[in-house]
Amino acid sequence: MMPAESTQVTAAECMALLSAGGTAAFSGCGYHTDGHLRWAPKSRVVRSSSTGKRLSSAEGHPRGSLDTCLGAQLHKSKYARFESDGALSVKTSHHRRVVVLGAPRVGKTAIVRRFLGEQGFQEEYEPTSEDFHSKLYHIRGERYQLDILDASKERDFPARRRLTILTGDIFLLVFSVTDSESFSEVCSLRQEILTAKAKLSKTKENRQPPIIICANKTDLASSRTVHPPQIRQSIRDDSVHFEVSAKDCANLEAMFEALAVLGGLPSETRPSLHRDISINTYQALSSRKRNKRSMDEPCGAVHPLARRPSFGSDLRRVMGPSVPKKPTPIERCQIQ
Repeated sequence: MMPAESTQVTAAECMALLSAGGTAAFSGCGYHTDGHLRWAPKSRVVRSSSTGKRLSSAEGHPRGSLDTCLGAQLHKSKYARFESDGALSVKTSHHRRVVVLGAPRVGKTAIVRRFLGEQGFQEEYEPTSEDFHSKLYHIRGERYQLDILDASKERDFPARRRLTILTGDIFLLVFSVTDSESFSEVCSLRQEILTAKAKLSKTKENRQPPIIICANKTDLASSRTVHPPQIRQSIRDDSVHFEVSAKDCANLEAMFEALAVLGGLPSETRPSLHRDISINTYQALSSRKRNKRSMDEPCGAVHPLARRPSFGSDLRRVMGPSVPKKPTPIERCQIQ
């Protein structure tokens, strides 16, 4: 199994990679005299009225927003034990992030739903701003986690897209065979990924990041404008190419297998090779250390409260863990 490659960069190099035109694109962080990047969360300022009268709870919190907040809190409390439960933690080497990129209306969300085990196909198009999924696996006595980031709207935010690329372990670039412009965008994204990862890597060997080119909507053969020879000529041998159909599930299994192999994950992460269970069942099975039979069958569960990590967490993921400086020993005074 291929171990995850850990690279550490300095704060200056990280901000240079994320900056557009040399200007840092993120706020809330700054450089200190010791050269480290530190985050300073903005403090919340509450101003009282000029008369000094305090707002009542009914005035400060409208009933609608209070009900919404209360509902979200109740929903969160239902799964609160999962957030800090050790049964959901995995090794760093068993944790991967898949970044899905491509133009709108090419079928990215449909492919992600197929991978997560959802049945059926939605004909109506619904724009996806950003979708983050996390699926937990228990395979051969080991825990694995695969995060899937469907970054559809980041095409309009270069700095945000660079951060997404830098934190990605596997890349799935989707285009439609009926839209030649979507294929051109995939070619540009592929080059952007290769450039960003090359700057981030400090190893001598030029290791290519795992990139899968997905030609979707092959079921619309009569409307096809992008053909296989054109695709092979553009991507050459640097990336893997699959002709798929999210609607008919054509060739999706082969693509999911390549995703697992390139990402260093077990082949059982494919939807057809494991049993989908609820997060409650996953936690119960993971906590049964004595009952070995319960975990013989590969299983996976979609986390119900998965959300994308903050920008600070993503930056720390890129920069690597901070190493504390060793204290300088104090010399003993020679005059006694």
